[in-house]
Amino acid sequence: MGSAKQYRPVAGGGVTLAAGFTAGAVYAGIKTPGPDKLDLAILASDRPAAVAGIFTTNAFCAAPVVVSRAIVAAGRARAIIVNAGNANACTGEQGLLDAREMASLAGGKLDVDQTEVLVASTGVIGVPLPMDLIRDGAASIEMKAAGAAEFSRAIITTDTHPKSAGAELELGGKTVRIGGSAKGAGMIHPNMATLLAFVTTDAAVDPGFLQTALSRAGGDSFNMITVDGDTSTNDTLVVLANGAAGNPVVTGGQDGEKFTAALTYVCGELAKAIVADGEGATKLIRVDVRGAASDADARAAARSVVRSPLVKSAVYGSDPNWGRVLCAIGYSGAQVDPMAVDLFVGSVQLVKAGAPVPGSREEAEPVMKEQEVNFVADLHVGESGATAWGCDLTEAYVVENSAYTT
Repeated sequence: MGSAKQYRPVAGGGVTLAAGFTAGAVYAGIKTPGPDKLDLAILASDRPAAVAGIFTTNAFCAAPVVVSRAIVAAGRARAIIVNAGNANACTGEQGLLDAREMASLAGGKLDVDQTEVLVASTGVIGVPLPMDLIRDGAASIEMKAAGAAEFSRAIITTDTHPKSAGAELELGGKTVRIGGSAKGAGMIHPNMATLLAFVTTDAAVDPGFLQTALSRAGGDSFNMITVDGDTSTNDTLVVLANGAAGNPVVTGGQDGEKFTAALTYVCGELAKAIVADGEGATKLIRVDVRGAASDADARAAARSVVRSPLVKSAVYGSDPNWGRVLCAIGYSGAQVDPMAVDLFVGSVQLVKAGAPVPGSREEAEPVMKEQEVNFVADLHVGESGATAWGCDLTEAYVVENSAYTT
């Protein structure tokens, strides 16, 4: 995640933390009325910005993903319009027309070309967008420098609370800031759910390097979390860099490493907030894999454990059933030596050199009751490591998803 000496966390964070960004939101009536009646938002930069993005690999990608991918490929953008309550996924040609109209609505409001406006949607799949509501809602949005909190509230669906993060660092003698907001609680197993994440920075960054930095940051954060193993049709992670801080353009080197570390920190905080808020979740699961033969093996093993329904259920029940952890590592595809593996939960060693540690199950019981349960597996076959995050699986998850559209 980078050295703490390279950046400073900023409490609250959010998409307007960086200079030159404004945001606003309204309740347009897209999602069911509730205590947090916001469901349509716009984020804008006061100047052209470099843009990078990572999107779902689901073959049934949503219309807004198609539109936004094309804009990211061009490397420049000015704004994002996003709605909650309707994913605009599996909606045919009309879905594409509606996504493009959303971009046009935001572009007209901001006086920028619609080809500079990213589009994102989240919610129920297979339902046409209520464009009359979106037209009226977009026209009434008030853009504000302090609009980050409203933006964060407007993008959530089954989340129990908004999610934001921020950091600042020095680049070329200038203080630059990175802020972001994300949503997601179910249908989370990013492979870049419905996961949306928007990050802004006032750093000047070359578009090509920005994509490289985001790919690294996303790989170590959003692509290392899971709630339920489902990769959504709408997964979108984008970053806008508008250069308002006035630093020399970052193209790599030491400044590139510093920027990537801070970006990874912000993405990591948002990713962990998503799994901690997983639908029905009561506990956060962290899995550290060490001593793997390769980075790919370490990542595969860690993700396999946090994805396992059996591990997730055991954590919910505070059951130190460590066999499920080893089982998940065993089918992950990672190289293992069953006679060499060490496994811990918290500070309690459960397995040493492939064999159970006497009395460890009883010693682990109180550790399993903690709000964050941390498994550490040392495979002793190499030098690579990785960390993944997940959450427990509860009855509430089943209830939430048994009547999602009814």
